[in-house]
Amino acid sequence: MSEKQQTIKSQISISGVGLHTGKEVEITFKPAPENYGVKFRRIDLPASTLVDADVDNVVDTSRGTSLEQDGVRIDTEEHVLAALSGLEIDNVLVEMNQSETPILDGSSRLYVEALQSAGIVEQKALRKYFELTSNVTYTNPEKKVEMIAIPSKDFRVSVMIDYESKILQSQNATLYNINQFQKDFSSCRTFVFLHELEYLINNNLIKGGDLSNAIVFVDRLVSRKELDHLAQLFHKPKVEVLKEGILNNLELQFPNEPARHKLLDVIGDLSLIGMPLKAHIIATRPGHQSNVEFARLIKKQLKKEKRSVDIPKFDLNKTPLYNINQIKNILPHRPPFLFIDRILEMGSDYVVGLKNVTMNEPFFVGHFPDEPVMPGVIQIEAMAQTGGILALSTVDDPQNYNTLFVKIENVKFRQRVVPGDTIVFFNQLNGPIRRGLVCMKGVAYVGNKIVMEAEMMAQIQRK
Repeated sequence: MSEKQQTIKSQISISGVGLHTGKEVEITFKPAPENYGVKFRRIDLPASTLVDADVDNVVDTSRGTSLEQDGVRIDTEEHVLAALSGLEIDNVLVEMNQSETPILDGSSRLYVEALQSAGIVEQKALRKYFELTSNVTYTNPEKKVEMIAIPSKDFRVSVMIDYESKILQSQNATLYNINQFQKDFSSCRTFVFLHELEYLINNNLIKGGDLSNAIVFVDRLVSRKELDHLAQLFHKPKVEVLKEGILNNLELQFPNEPARHKLLDVIGDLSLIGMPLKAHIIATRPGHQSNVEFARLIKKQLKKEKRSVDIPKFDLNKTPLYNINQIKNILPHRPPFLFIDRILEMGSDYVVGLKNVTMNEPFFVGHFPDEPVMPGVIQIEAMAQTGGILALSTVDDPQNYNTLFVKIENVKFRQRVVPGDTIVFFNQLNGPIRRGLVCMKGVAYVGNKIVMEAEMMAQIQRK
């Protein structure tokens, strides 16, 4: 796996028809800056709305995977995303002049070849991976689908398919390293059973289908008349059923090509998480609906773990930088209006303060005495006093100065603070202190939860 983000060197276009719309479409890949991600833009529409390749934007999985954002829709983009993910391209803008991507040969091969001809270049920013720390499982008993993501040092995918058919029996495929994608998986084409094909034809749902972009498995006896009708529909001189139960439109590239294509789809759909995974994906009977539901579960886990990672780790037992008596030498506040017990640490642009919330706090006497809750205004004041320590550390005689509020913005109270809690305030400067004005962002934590946050401006004034 590459450790740096990647984009393409120059733009590249490729044309074809949409499988379901039958419309000619040109798709253009353009280089994008670091941390841009994958975004689609419809140039046939007057608005320049971007559609993020994000699982939260999936609106349909009935005939492929479809995205929609701000009323702009992108259809059947999974083979495009598989190509980008398989080549480890992180940042790219994909422009289209129709809603549906070209089906091409039913695989990702031509997309891979186009992107490689454009050139793949490394960027300066490091690639961010989501490394699972616990299993994520999805099941759909009705469709006999089981999917699990297991923590792993690398990205691996194992797929098993079983349609309980004599024609297409159980198959499995495994990708051990993403570098295998181009050679072993990108050219594997989509497949369909004859009865499904007939339904799609009868309902005018594959206007761009021509028997050259899908493997067709014949799962029933077919008369010569029916075969001739298929040949006429798809403009073929003759259609036959091979002994393997496959129409003679295509020859299999691998004995397990269907399983390999399902693995390709899994890679494309899971890229909608928005971050490459370090996990072993094991999927039984996957499809677009299950892939997307599974991706949503993984993204939910990602958000949960990211919140946990973003919580700073504070050592509450270490010797404080300032104890309560030292704090009183800096701040003018005194009990019962001194709300900071310790300053744990401080740097040039940040400070960490702590308050032990006890039952005998004077404000609990009248503030919900039957169910004590630390008042929000007191939390803000405690946060400000923590920030005051940092602000006054910039002058030689802090005892001769006050810090006075100028502005408080974007205050959010997320959890209740109650007796027994230890509340930790982490304040960081938004910029250098100029002309005595101090601007900082504060976040308050109890354990591994954010309980309050605010942006504050204060002024240092001589007494």
